[in-house]
Amino acid sequence: MTSSDFRRQLCRSLLAWFDRHRRDLPWRRSRDVYHIWVSEVMLQQTQVATVIPYFKRFLEAFPTLADLAAAEEGDVLRLWEGLGYYRRARDLHRAAQRVVADHGGRIPQEPALLASLPGIGRYTLGAILSQAFDRRLPILETNSQRVLCRLFGRRCDPRRGQARRWLWEIAESLLPARRVGAFNQALMELGALVCTPAVPRCGACPVRALCAARRLGIQDEIPNHADPPAAIRVQEVAVVVYRGRRVLFVQRPQHGRWAGLWEFPHAPLDKGELAEETAARLLVRVTGIVAEVGTELLTLRHSVTHHRITMVCFQARYRIGRFRSTFYRRARWVAPAELTAFPVSAPQRRVAQLLVQSDRQPNLF
Repeated sequence: MTSSDFRRQLCRSLLAWFDRHRRDLPWRRSRDVYHIWVSEVMLQQTQVATVIPYFKRFLEAFPTLADLAAAEEGDVLRLWEGLGYYRRARDLHRAAQRVVADHGGRIPQEPALLASLPGIGRYTLGAILSQAFDRRLPILETNSQRVLCRLFGRRCDPRRGQARRWLWEIAESLLPARRVGAFNQALMELGALVCTPAVPRCGACPVRALCAARRLGIQDEIPNHADPPAAIRVQEVAVVVYRGRRVLFVQRPQHGRWAGLWEFPHAPLDKGELAEETAARLLVRVTGIVAEVGTELLTLRHSVTHHRITMVCFQARYRIGRFRSTFYRRARWVAPAELTAFPVSAPQRRVAQLLVQSDRQPNLF
Protein backbone atom coordinates (compact mmCIF):
# COMPACT_ATOMS: atom_id res chain seq x y z
CA MET A 1 0.00 0.00 0.00
CA THR A 2 2.98 2.29 0.41
CA SER A 3 6.16 2.67 -1.61
CA SER A 4 9.33 1.16 -0.21
CA ASP A 5 11.08 4.57 -0.32
CA PHE A 6 8.29 6.20 1.68
CA ARG A 7 8.38 3.42 4.28
CA ARG A 8 12.18 3.50 4.62
CA GLN A 9 12.24 7.28 5.06
CA LEU A 10 9.38 7.18 7.56
CA CYS A 11 10.95 4.41 9.62
CA ARG A 12 14.42 5.95 9.59
CA SER A 13 13.22 9.44 10.59
CA LEU A 14 10.72 8.25 13.18
CA LEU A 15 13.07 5.80 14.90
CA ALA A 16 15.89 8.37 15.03
CA TRP A 17 13.51 10.87 16.63
CA PHE A 18 12.25 8.24 19.09
CA ASP A 19 15.78 7.36 20.17
CA ARG A 20 16.40 11.02 21.08
CA HIS A 21 13.03 12.05 22.52
CA ARG A 22 11.38 8.96 23.99
CA ARG A 23 10.07 9.35 27.52
CA ASP A 24 11.80 7.37 30.25
CA LEU A 25 8.88 5.15 31.27
CA PRO A 26 9.38 2.25 33.72
CA TRP A 27 8.07 -0.42 31.34
CA ARG A 28 10.54 0.68 28.65
CA ARG A 29 13.58 -0.10 30.78
CA SER A 30 13.53 -3.78 29.83
CA ARG A 31 11.90 -6.09 27.33
CA ASP A 32 10.39 -8.22 30.07
CA VAL A 33 7.20 -9.52 28.46
CA TYR A 34 5.29 -9.62 31.77
CA HIS A 35 6.12 -5.97 32.50
CA ILE A 36 5.09 -4.96 28.98
CA TRP A 37 1.84 -6.90 29.27
CA VAL A 38 0.90 -5.26 32.59
CA SER A 39 1.72 -1.80 31.26
CA GLU A 40 -0.28 -2.23 28.07
CA VAL A 41 -3.36 -3.40 29.95
CA MET A 42 -3.10 -0.47 32.37
CA LEU A 43 -2.60 2.03 29.54
CA GLN A 44 -5.86 1.11 27.82
CA GLN A 45 -8.10 4.21 28.15
CA THR A 46 -5.78 5.64 30.83
CA GLN A 47 -3.13 8.37 30.64
CA VAL A 48 0.56 7.55 31.05
CA ALA A 49 1.06 9.84 34.07
CA THR A 50 -1.79 8.08 35.88
CA VAL A 51 -0.46 4.60 35.11
CA ILE A 52 3.15 5.03 36.32
CA PRO A 53 2.53 4.81 40.11
CA TYR A 54 0.00 1.99 39.64
CA PHE A 55 2.47 0.04 37.51
CA LYS A 56 5.18 0.35 40.15
CA ARG A 57 2.90 -0.70 43.02
CA PHE A 58 1.48 -3.59 41.02
CA LEU A 59 4.91 -5.05 40.25
CA GLU A 60 6.03 -4.58 43.84
CA ALA A 61 3.07 -6.72 44.93
CA PHE A 62 3.25 -9.20 42.03
CA PRO A 63 6.86 -9.15 40.70
CA THR A 64 6.29 -12.20 38.48
CA LEU A 65 3.46 -13.64 36.48
CA ALA A 66 3.38 -16.61 38.86
CA ASP A 67 2.86 -14.21 41.79
CA LEU A 68 -0.06 -12.60 39.97
CA ALA A 69 -1.60 -15.98 39.11
CA ALA A 70 -1.42 -17.08 42.76
CA ALA A 71 -2.97 -13.87 44.11
CA GLU A 72 -6.53 -13.48 45.37
CA GLU A 73 -8.78 -11.53 43.02
CA GLY A 74 -9.62 -9.07 45.79
CA ASP A 75 -5.94 -8.19 46.22
CA VAL A 76 -5.57 -7.61 42.47
CA LEU A 77 -8.64 -5.37 42.37
CA ARG A 78 -7.49 -3.44 45.43
CA LEU A 79 -4.23 -2.51 43.68
CA TRP A 80 -6.20 -1.58 40.55
CA GLU A 81 -8.49 0.73 42.49
CA GLY A 82 -8.71 4.15 40.87
CA LEU A 83 -7.68 2.98 37.38
CA GLY A 84 -11.26 2.05 36.52
CA TYR A 85 -12.42 -0.45 33.90
CA TYR A 86 -11.93 -3.27 36.40
CA ARG A 87 -12.60 -5.93 33.81
CA ARG A 88 -9.04 -5.29 32.60
CA ALA A 89 -7.68 -6.39 35.98
CA ARG A 90 -9.86 -9.49 36.12
CA ASP A 91 -8.89 -10.53 32.60
CA LEU A 92 -5.20 -9.98 33.35
CA HIS A 93 -5.50 -12.09 36.51
CA ARG A 94 -7.38 -14.87 34.72
CA ALA A 95 -4.93 -14.80 31.82
CA ALA A 96 -1.98 -15.17 34.21
CA GLN A 97 -3.65 -18.21 35.76
CA ARG A 98 -4.19 -19.69 32.29
CA VAL A 99 -0.54 -19.15 31.36
CA VAL A 100 0.57 -20.97 34.51
CA ALA A 101 -1.94 -23.80 34.04
CA ASP A 102 -1.67 -24.28 30.27
CA HIS A 103 1.76 -22.94 29.26
CA GLY A 104 4.03 -23.78 32.18
CA GLY A 105 4.16 -20.17 33.29
CA ARG A 106 5.74 -18.96 30.01
CA ILE A 107 3.86 -16.26 28.13
CA PRO A 108 3.22 -17.60 24.61
CA GLN A 109 5.05 -15.99 21.69
CA GLU A 110 2.65 -17.49 19.14
CA PRO A 111 0.00 -14.89 18.24
CA ALA A 112 -2.84 -17.43 18.13
CA LEU A 113 -2.00 -18.77 21.59
CA LEU A 114 -1.61 -15.35 23.16
CA ALA A 115 -4.82 -14.11 21.51
CA SER A 116 -6.76 -16.96 23.13
CA LEU A 117 -6.12 -15.53 26.61
CA PRO A 118 -8.70 -13.32 28.36
CA GLY A 119 -8.38 -9.62 27.58
CA ILE A 120 -5.99 -9.98 24.64
CA GLY A 121 -7.34 -8.08 21.65
CA ARG A 122 -5.57 -7.18 18.43
CA TYR A 123 -3.91 -4.04 19.83
CA THR A 124 -2.67 -5.73 23.02
CA LEU A 125 -1.41 -8.71 21.04
CA GLY A 126 0.64 -6.52 18.70
CA ALA A 127 1.94 -4.30 21.49
CA ILE A 128 3.17 -7.21 23.63
CA LEU A 129 4.73 -9.34 20.90
CA SER A 130 6.32 -6.50 18.94
CA GLN A 131 7.88 -4.87 22.01
CA ALA A 132 8.99 -8.02 23.81
CA PHE A 133 9.96 -10.23 20.85
CA ASP A 134 10.10 -7.85 17.86
CA ARG A 135 7.33 -9.79 16.12
CA ARG A 136 6.18 -7.98 12.99
CA LEU A 137 2.71 -7.05 14.21
CA PRO A 138 1.04 -3.62 14.02
CA ILE A 139 -0.71 -1.66 16.75
CA LEU A 140 -3.48 0.89 16.53
CA GLU A 141 -4.68 3.18 19.32
CA THR A 142 -5.80 6.80 19.65
CA ASN A 143 -2.39 8.43 19.17
CA SER A 144 -1.09 6.23 16.38
CA GLN A 145 -4.34 6.36 14.39
CA ARG A 146 -4.29 10.17 14.54
CA VAL A 147 -0.70 10.21 13.22
CA LEU A 148 -1.59 7.87 10.37
CA CYS A 149 -4.73 9.81 9.40
CA ARG A 150 -2.72 13.04 9.17
CA LEU A 151 0.24 11.42 7.49
CA PHE A 152 -1.97 10.22 4.65
CA GLY A 153 -4.43 13.14 4.71
CA ARG A 154 -7.45 10.99 5.59
CA ARG A 155 -10.42 12.95 6.99
CA CYS A 156 -12.32 9.81 7.98
CA ASP A 157 -13.56 8.96 11.47
CA PRO A 158 -10.95 6.38 12.58
CA ARG A 159 -13.50 4.60 14.76
CA ARG A 160 -15.72 3.61 11.82
CA GLY A 161 -15.52 0.18 10.21
CA GLN A 162 -14.07 0.95 6.77
CA ALA A 163 -11.63 3.55 8.11
CA ARG A 164 -10.64 1.19 10.88
CA ARG A 165 -9.82 -1.59 8.43
CA TRP A 166 -7.76 0.78 6.30
CA LEU A 167 -5.80 1.97 9.34
CA TRP A 168 -4.89 -1.58 10.37
CA GLU A 169 -3.78 -2.36 6.83
CA ILE A 170 -1.64 0.77 6.52
CA ALA A 171 -0.14 0.26 9.99
CA GLU A 172 0.96 -3.24 8.98
CA SER A 173 2.34 -2.13 5.62
CA LEU A 174 4.60 0.48 7.26
CA LEU A 175 6.32 -1.89 9.69
CA PRO A 176 10.12 -2.12 9.37
CA ALA A 177 11.96 -5.41 9.15
CA ARG A 178 13.65 -4.78 12.51
CA ARG A 179 12.89 -2.73 15.66
CA VAL A 180 9.19 -3.25 15.14
CA GLY A 181 8.36 -2.66 18.78
CA ALA A 182 10.30 0.61 18.82
CA PHE A 183 8.52 1.73 15.63
CA ASN A 184 5.10 0.98 17.13
CA GLN A 185 6.02 2.92 20.26
CA ALA A 186 7.40 5.78 18.17
CA LEU A 187 4.08 6.19 16.37
CA MET A 188 2.28 6.43 19.71
CA GLU A 189 4.93 8.71 21.18
CA LEU A 190 4.73 11.08 18.22
CA GLY A 191 0.98 11.34 18.69
CA ALA A 192 1.33 11.91 22.43
CA LEU A 193 4.10 14.54 22.28
CA VAL A 194 4.00 16.25 18.86
CA CYS A 195 1.06 15.27 16.66
CA THR A 196 -1.42 16.14 19.41
CA PRO A 197 -5.20 16.41 18.94
CA ALA A 198 -5.81 20.16 19.24
CA VAL A 199 -2.57 21.89 18.21
CA PRO A 200 -0.17 19.64 16.28
CA ARG A 201 3.45 20.88 16.54
CA CYS A 202 4.30 20.37 12.88
CA GLY A 203 7.57 22.31 13.17
CA ALA A 204 8.91 19.71 15.63
CA CYS A 205 7.67 16.68 13.67
CA PRO A 206 10.42 14.41 12.28
CA VAL A 207 8.18 13.22 9.41
CA ARG A 208 6.61 16.55 8.42
CA ALA A 209 8.11 16.31 4.92
CA LEU A 210 6.06 13.14 4.37
CA CYS A 211 2.80 14.41 5.86
CA ALA A 212 -0.07 14.93 3.42
CA ALA A 213 -2.20 16.81 5.94
CA ARG A 214 0.55 19.39 6.55
CA ARG A 215 1.13 19.74 2.83
CA LEU A 216 -2.58 20.46 2.30
CA GLY A 217 -2.90 22.61 5.42
CA ILE A 218 -5.62 20.42 6.94
CA GLN A 219 -3.78 18.96 9.93
CA ASP A 220 -6.12 20.73 12.38
CA GLU A 221 -9.14 19.14 10.70
CA ILE A 222 -7.92 15.55 10.97
CA PRO A 223 -9.10 13.14 12.13
CA ASN A 224 -12.82 13.78 11.76
CA HIS A 225 -14.76 12.50 14.76
CA ALA A 226 -18.49 12.16 15.09
CA ASP A 227 -20.04 14.19 17.88
CA PRO A 228 -19.83 12.39 21.25
CA PRO A 229 -23.09 11.17 22.78
CA ALA A 230 -24.88 13.61 25.05
CA ALA A 231 -24.18 13.23 28.76
CA ILE A 232 -26.79 11.27 30.71
CA ARG A 233 -27.57 12.66 34.17
CA VAL A 234 -28.08 10.04 36.87
CA GLN A 235 -29.02 10.55 40.53
CA GLU A 236 -28.22 7.87 43.10
CA VAL A 237 -28.57 7.38 46.83
CA ALA A 238 -26.19 5.48 49.11
CA VAL A 239 -26.60 4.59 52.78
CA VAL A 240 -23.96 4.02 55.46
CA VAL A 241 -25.72 1.84 58.05
CA TYR A 242 -24.17 1.84 61.51
CA ARG A 243 -24.57 -1.06 63.91
CA GLY A 244 -22.68 0.09 66.95
CA ARG A 245 -19.32 1.22 65.61
CA ARG A 246 -19.44 -0.99 62.53
CA VAL A 247 -20.89 -0.25 59.12
CA LEU A 248 -22.61 -2.44 56.57
CA PHE A 249 -20.46 -3.25 53.54
CA VAL A 250 -21.83 -5.32 50.63
CA GLN A 251 -20.26 -6.99 47.61
CA ARG A 252 -21.60 -6.44 44.10
CA PRO A 253 -22.36 -9.37 41.76
CA GLN A 254 -19.70 -10.76 39.44
CA HIS A 255 -21.16 -9.04 36.39
CA GLY A 256 -22.04 -5.53 35.31
CA ARG A 257 -20.48 -2.26 36.43
CA TRP A 258 -17.92 -2.59 39.25
CA ALA A 259 -18.37 -6.36 39.30
CA GLY A 260 -17.22 -7.99 42.53
CA LEU A 261 -16.30 -4.72 44.25
CA TRP A 262 -17.52 -3.75 47.70
CA GLU A 263 -19.67 -0.75 48.50
CA PHE A 264 -22.22 0.89 50.75
CA PRO A 265 -25.70 -0.07 49.53
CA HIS A 266 -26.89 2.30 46.83
CA ALA A 267 -29.53 2.58 44.12
CA PRO A 268 -30.86 5.08 41.55
CA LEU A 269 -33.24 7.76 42.76
CA ASP A 270 -36.71 7.13 41.37
CA LYS A 271 -38.38 9.97 39.49
CA GLY A 272 -40.37 12.19 41.84
CA GLU A 273 -39.00 10.47 44.95
CA LEU A 274 -37.08 12.27 47.68
CA ALA A 275 -33.55 11.05 48.37
CA GLU A 276 -34.46 10.23 51.99
CA GLU A 277 -37.35 8.05 50.77
CA THR A 278 -35.09 6.17 48.37
CA ALA A 279 -32.57 5.60 51.17
CA ALA A 280 -35.10 3.94 53.43
CA ARG A 281 -36.65 1.91 50.62
CA LEU A 282 -33.44 0.63 49.06
CA LEU A 283 -32.10 -0.84 52.30
CA VAL A 284 -35.07 -3.15 52.78
CA ARG A 285 -35.25 -3.99 49.10
CA VAL A 286 -31.59 -4.84 48.41
CA THR A 287 -30.31 -5.90 51.86
CA GLY A 288 -33.35 -6.99 53.91
CA ILE A 289 -32.22 -4.68 56.71
CA VAL A 290 -34.39 -2.04 58.38
CA ALA A 291 -32.62 1.11 59.50
CA GLU A 292 -33.57 4.61 60.60
CA VAL A 293 -32.20 7.09 58.06
CA GLY A 294 -30.53 10.16 59.52
CA THR A 295 -28.52 13.06 58.18
CA GLU A 296 -26.78 13.43 54.85
CA LEU A 297 -23.12 12.45 55.05
CA LEU A 298 -21.92 13.91 51.74
CA THR A 299 -22.79 14.34 48.05
CA LEU A 300 -20.44 12.99 45.37
CA ARG A 301 -20.27 13.73 41.66
CA HIS A 302 -18.43 11.43 39.29
CA SER A 303 -18.50 10.21 35.69
CA VAL A 304 -18.66 6.75 34.13
CA THR A 305 -18.26 6.87 30.31
CA HIS A 306 -20.94 9.41 29.27
CA HIS A 307 -22.96 9.18 32.50
CA ARG A 308 -22.72 12.08 34.95
CA ILE A 309 -23.67 10.70 38.34
CA THR A 310 -24.64 12.54 41.51
CA MET A 311 -24.73 10.30 44.59
CA VAL A 312 -26.22 11.52 47.87
CA CYS A 313 -24.96 9.50 50.82
CA PHE A 314 -26.90 9.23 54.10
CA GLN A 315 -26.09 7.85 57.51
CA ALA A 316 -28.52 5.40 59.12
CA ARG A 317 -28.88 3.49 62.39
CA TYR A 318 -29.56 -0.26 62.25
CA ARG A 319 -32.89 -1.40 63.70
CA ILE A 320 -33.72 -4.99 62.78
CA GLY A 321 -33.18 -7.62 60.11
CA ARG A 322 -30.57 -9.98 58.72
CA PHE A 323 -28.84 -9.56 55.38
CA ARG A 324 -30.60 -11.19 52.47
CA SER A 325 -30.35 -10.03 48.88
CA THR A 326 -31.00 -11.16 45.34
CA PHE A 327 -28.49 -8.57 44.08
CA TYR A 328 -25.54 -8.33 46.45
CA ARG A 329 -23.41 -11.44 46.88
CA ARG A 330 -22.62 -11.03 50.56
CA ALA A 331 -22.33 -8.52 53.38
CA ARG A 332 -20.08 -7.77 56.32
CA TRP A 333 -20.23 -5.46 59.31
CA VAL A 334 -16.89 -3.67 59.22
CA ALA A 335 -15.09 -1.17 61.43
CA PRO A 336 -14.27 1.98 59.39
CA ALA A 337 -10.53 1.37 59.83
CA GLU A 338 -10.93 -2.01 58.08
CA LEU A 339 -12.50 -0.53 54.94
CA THR A 340 -9.11 0.10 53.33
CA ALA A 341 -8.61 -3.65 52.88
CA PHE A 342 -11.56 -3.99 50.48
CA PRO A 343 -11.48 -3.32 46.72
CA VAL A 344 -13.99 -0.56 45.95
CA SER A 345 -14.82 1.93 43.20
CA ALA A 346 -13.38 5.44 43.33
CA PRO A 347 -16.58 7.15 44.56
CA GLN A 348 -17.13 4.53 47.24
CA ARG A 349 -13.52 4.96 48.37
CA ARG A 350 -14.21 8.65 48.98
CA VAL A 351 -17.06 7.71 51.31
CA ALA A 352 -14.88 5.13 53.08
CA GLN A 353 -12.05 7.62 53.53
CA LEU A 354 -14.43 10.09 55.16
CA LEU A 355 -15.48 7.43 57.67
CA VAL A 356 -11.88 6.46 58.40
CA GLN A 357 -10.96 10.09 59.01
CA SER A 358 -13.77 10.37 61.58
CA ASP A 359 -13.89 6.86 63.05
CA ARG A 360 -16.49 7.51 65.67
CA GLN A 361 -20.15 6.88 66.50
CA PRO A 362 -22.01 9.31 64.21
CA ASN A 363 -24.48 11.93 65.36
CA LEU A 364 -27.30 10.73 63.13
CA PHE A 365 -30.22 12.76 64.34
